[in-house]
Amino acid sequence: MRIAELSRTTGVSAATIKYYVRAGLLPPGERTHANQVDYGPAHARRLRLVRALIEIGGMSITDAARVLEVLDGGDLSTWQAVGKAQYALDLRRTAGPGGDPVARAAVDELLARRGWQVFEENPARATLVEVCATLRQLGHDDFVGALDEYAEAVERVAAVDVAVVARQPSVEQTVEYVIVGTVLGDTVLAALRRLAQEHLSRNAFG
Repeated sequence: MRIAELSRTTGVSAATIKYYVRAGLLPPGERTHANQVDYGPAHARRLRLVRALIEIGGMSITDAARVLEVLDGGDLSTWQAVGKAQYALDLRRTAGPGGDPVARAAVDELLARRGWQVFEENPARATLVEVCATLRQLGHDDFVGALDEYAEAVERVAAVDVAVVARQPSVEQTVEYVIVGTVLGDTVLAALRRLAQEHLSRNAFG
């Protein structure tokens, strides 16, 4: 299909499509003549994925490109691909032994209690340490004290995620599911949480 048809099919303007190609978010089409480029169904699917990451997931062009590099990487086992996708989705590029020692101890103890086997360099680990440190500085130690209850709920969610990932027929589809499921899934969970909070607060305080 020509770029005009791709634009109509996906709702993305031709100018934006060209920009996504230049930014590395979308593979270039097949040049059939000097001034003609053809695009296929894979381009339409990729454009919908890009729109989901940027418009719904709120990712920047740079972050979306970095995440999509994992999808295009190839030659990875399912476990390696899932790990690379998850790490790429965390906007923190590094993790390590730094950070507030009290908050780090709280996170380490939580992981030990839950029996979660997590690499030290997992960026989400550093993110959790940073958030816990900030909560303590703001005087919200009670929030940190509820981490076990949050972790129990999240583990049930993660079990559903892993079960769905295991049903994907290929590594590429697995990586795409991890990306979509994490970016859009986080948005879904945040929305559900707010809806549940309104419901429960009405019963508690209404």
